[in-house]
Amino acid sequence: MGQKLKIAGWMSIGALTGALMTFSLQTVARSNMVPLPLEELQQLAAVFSIIKTDYVEPVDEKKLITNAISGMVSSLDPHSQFFDKKTFKEFSEGTSGKFVGVGIEITQEDGLVKVVSPIEGSPAFRAGLKTNDLITKVDDTAVKGLSLNEAVKRMRGEPNTKVVLTIYRKDENRTFSVTIVREEIKTQSVKAKLIEPGYGWVRVSQFQERTVEDFARKVQDLYKDGPLKGLVLDLRNDPGGLLDAAVALSAAFLPENVEVVSTNGQLEDSKFSYRAQPQFWRRHLGNDPIATLTQNTQGALKTVKLVVLVNEGSASASEIVAGALQDHKRATIMGNQTFGKGSVQTVRPLGPDTAVKITTARYYTPSGRSIQAKGIVPDVMVDETENGNLYAALYTREADLEGHLTNGKEKKDLAREKAREQALKKLEAQSKNPQDMPRLPEFGSEKDFRLSQALVQLKGGAVKVSTSLTERPAEKKD
Repeated sequence: MGQKLKIAGWMSIGALTGALMTFSLQTVARSNMVPLPLEELQQLAAVFSIIKTDYVEPVDEKKLITNAISGMVSSLDPHSQFFDKKTFKEFSEGTSGKFVGVGIEITQEDGLVKVVSPIEGSPAFRAGLKTNDLITKVDDTAVKGLSLNEAVKRMRGEPNTKVVLTIYRKDENRTFSVTIVREEIKTQSVKAKLIEPGYGWVRVSQFQERTVEDFARKVQDLYKDGPLKGLVLDLRNDPGGLLDAAVALSAAFLPENVEVVSTNGQLEDSKFSYRAQPQFWRRHLGNDPIATLTQNTQGALKTVKLVVLVNEGSASASEIVAGALQDHKRATIMGNQTFGKGSVQTVRPLGPDTAVKITTARYYTPSGRSIQAKGIVPDVMVDETENGNLYAALYTREADLEGHLTNGKEKKDLAREKAREQALKKLEAQSKNPQDMPRLPEFGSEKDFRLSQALVQLKGGAVKVSTSLTERPAEKKD
């Protein structure tokens, strides 16, 4: 990252729609403390005193202070946040890509928890759980009626503790229970496979500490039988993560030393340019995973025909990758307009288990574009399915978040608001008959329309370009 960077704490570029990730920065003492507004602080102390003496019932002092800090920070923008002990632990787990649990990727279906896939080598994998298994109970608690987050919390716990999952396996039409011992799980944020001979697909679901290492290993496997004619880098629904990982992954495809992304903020140390050289990621990732690739594979990645798939859920770090590859004309970006989170957050510890995360900079693509509240506009707009977009109008983007930072070029999108209202009405009607609700195909499956169109693009064929998707204008505020 270079010796210039000395911001205390961590910097975060993850999206609000997903887990927020950080990378560690050198901690330094703050010598530029600003003068305190004494009159306003006296008012704060007076309100604290009034609540303590006059409120209808006793109030916990620590809770009062915590809520005051939380309110002060959250009023800045949607991504600034105060972390108490619990949320800081969850945040740290997201950063490392490690957690204690059973080791399954899940989604929700008909009110139950559906296993997307067990993580290889995890307790769930060893217990024989399979893709499409439905979890109906966690211990004695029925899953029906729980949110996905509530179900996840019940499956997680302390290492070496037991949890009993009741499973319904559709293809065998049977229900059974398995007892699983929780352990530390290392999530896998990269998947890869050959779509067909000569054409590969690499999906990055999040930028974590292990992402570049996993990427290098998966890509090397793709090239073990010879060079590829084309590659699809799938960043759909990737909420962001480690900036170092985004820079390293971008650099795998770019010429050496070109700019990947730059940042600019009030702090002098936040004015920085990240380039396609190992020193910009090795210091914080601990190594250079790209260097583990064979020379042939490294060279092939610089020239292989490349398509990057994005959607509204592609945010922050994934937008950095898409923007860098687009600006350097290294890849064709396909899908629809991305989330639009173009800001950087710094996490400053307040103690051993609390911290504050605040926005400290905007980031810019190599051509100088700010994608804040706008996003990356694909080179080729492609619908979610062959029959159009099922839920595109319902997705929340940065520009929809209350109090978001602007990029100075925003105006209200009335057409989107109308489309959103119509989509909500349609979804409400469909929800009365859940079995009739259309479902998007799994990314990477044979029914993945955008992936099939990416393959057409790589082969030089005629892509079925969307007739409904258009660039969403950035909003202008008075």
